[in-house]
Amino acid sequence: MTAFEVKGWCPDAWHPMMAGDGLLVRVRPRLGRLTRDQALGLCAAARAHGNGQIDVTQRANLQLRGVVEASWPPLLGELAALSLIDTDPIREARGNILVAPDWRVGDDTHRIAAALLARLEDLPVLPGKFGFVVDAGAAPVLRDNPGDLRIERAEDGGVILRADGRATGMALEPGGEVAALIALAHWFVASGGAMAGRMARHEAALPGWADGGHRRAAAAAPEPRWHARALPFGRIEADTLARFITSHAVEAIRITPWRTVMFEGLVPDLPAHDAATHADACVGAPACPQASVETRALATRLAPYVAGTLHVSGCAKGCARSRPADVVLTGRDGRYDLVRHGYAGEPPTRTGLDADQILADFGAA
Repeated sequence: MTAFEVKGWCPDAWHPMMAGDGLLVRVRPRLGRLTRDQALGLCAAARAHGNGQIDVTQRANLQLRGVVEASWPPLLGELAALSLIDTDPIREARGNILVAPDWRVGDDTHRIAAALLARLEDLPVLPGKFGFVVDAGAAPVLRDNPGDLRIERAEDGGVILRADGRATGMALEPGGEVAALIALAHWFVASGGAMAGRMARHEAALPGWADGGHRRAAAAAPEPRWHARALPFGRIEADTLARFITSHAVEAIRITPWRTVMFEGLVPDLPAHDAATHADACVGAPACPQASVETRALATRLAPYVAGTLHVSGCAKGCARSRPADVVLTGRDGRYDLVRHGYAGEPPTRTGLDADQILADFGAA
């Protein structure tokens, strides 16, 4: 397998990452929401300082692509003026919080996430990819989305704190949720968790006070409160987004971890089916220097012919999908390896395929 670089950290606005198409600048909207003015300002910044392409990530972040180094400082200033980034780089790095996007003002998800944002300085220094999930609606909607410490709805209707990789969590008292989460984050560091990097890989037994027997409630689909637009591979052009916002009575937008943007103020509808919205593919070559193959054009052509889930990855890192897929194509030395029912980078069932072979095998040629 071709070597690839595991960076062990995630880019943010203060720590951009160089990609094949320029700097990648990640923005973490507070509570996963942008007002109309913030969204339009972000679109303008993406055009002025980048290539105008905006990606939605698995953690409901936004990535501005193609930023040139000379434009990065003024971009930071514009994002700060829009209140889209924290002026303190340390606080910004600690705000890796995924929030259930169907929250309502004053509900448990909104209340707890806002309280956590207000106490970021109380968190210890955590590994770069360490993140939090606040999913305390009537039923969990972020069941398959990654996060190391999770606040969730329990089977009995209460709220629990659950460490990733553990089947059960501890019951939380109203108002005490964030204090318990911060305490468990400090335990993670003190018990050597930084060496493991992620909670699910940390083998130390949880402290007794955090080792509860409460299971989370059954998962549910998020409530369709507003119009939603599915984004193939999680990408949208800044001009496209800005035109939609200005031509409709959009009050704010909610970013989801499912490659979908929801528009507050617009009634929900049934979006047109697009097979590509049900496939996962990273940006691929040449935009990513670690990818050896093109990904998204192949995924777009192949998706209608795949029964089940499809993941096309430019390299063995598998950045676009953290869960197994029914069909996985992984780039290696300019060709593709095929895995069935697994992850990118796993031992393949077939190797050295080109795009034409793959399309022919699935009847898409």
